[in-house]
Amino acid sequence: MMVSIATAFLGISLLLALCVLCHQRRKLIKAEHALPLINDQYARVSYVNLMNATNSFASENLIGIGSFGSVYKGTMISHDQEVVVAVKVLNLQQRGASQSFIAECETLRCARHRNLVKILTVCSSIDSGGLDFKAIVFDFLPNGNLDQWLHHRLREHGTHSRIDLVQRIDIAIHVASALEYLHHYKPTPIVHCDLKPSNILLDNDMVAHVGDFGLARFVHQDQTNPSDISSGWATRRGTIGYAPPEYGLGNEVSIYGDMYSFGVLLLEIFTGKRPTDSDFVQDLNLHRYVQIALQDQQVTSVVDQKLLQFCRSEFCARRNFQKTAC
Repeated sequence: MMVSIATAFLGISLLLALCVLCHQRRKLIKAEHALPLINDQYARVSYVNLMNATNSFASENLIGIGSFGSVYKGTMISHDQEVVVAVKVLNLQQRGASQSFIAECETLRCARHRNLVKILTVCSSIDSGGLDFKAIVFDFLPNGNLDQWLHHRLREHGTHSRIDLVQRIDIAIHVASALEYLHHYKPTPIVHCDLKPSNILLDNDMVAHVGDFGLARFVHQDQTNPSDISSGWATRRGTIGYAPPEYGLGNEVSIYGDMYSFGVLLLEIFTGKRPTDSDFVQDLNLHRYVQIALQDQQVTSVVDQKLLQFCRSEFCARRNFQKTAC
């Protein structure tokens, strides 16, 4: 009798295990085929590959947290060589994260430019707990993002980041070049929708690369009409302070919205102040702050003081060099 019960129990257990395995298999197959927009040019990687690359997504490898997920530094093997990568893991519990994944993959599948981040591969699978898992692997850009440099966060080497005037101008030109490419992309122009310093990454040579296309949209051929936008999936339209006011009124996104964000970015690059700075209260904002200084011919009063200090030190160093040479 006991043998019969044990046999029956074992049979039921095996049947349940088989059902679970079949369910997980179907879920994995479904996940792997959930991305019809992604081109086969990207060789897929597995969840296990990314676990190994990031040391199980260890906290010491965490290099950034965004609206829809976290970014980890990792090391992968390509053609028998180690390659340092950035792995963006989507937080699928966050509303809009899955659509953001599709939008970013589709945009970067189509668009290729020296001042855009480069996508290497993608992963759409299930994790060790059986939950949906989505990640995008990018080139790792070692100099972080522009926000870190402008606002002097401590870097890995324990020294403060500093960028001079020429570097700031170069970065502005790089971003403008990327926007020009996106807005004139054929057959369908692309609107980034979330341009800000933290979405501008810097490589070893301080060349800027525009990233985070999770809110990007494609516009119709008639891009002169700002309301002529292909149907979008998200209600969010950029970040407070960088998005144009009309977005808050429910207007459709357009390339002009990107240009507004670029203008705010330029002001931040040269003043060192965020548009959400605590100094800006009531009717005073970043635009008005600079406008008043220009009207009063007090431009240096709004220029980033750290930039002025750097320029003064450079001037003194050159003057001392000239004196020594004489």
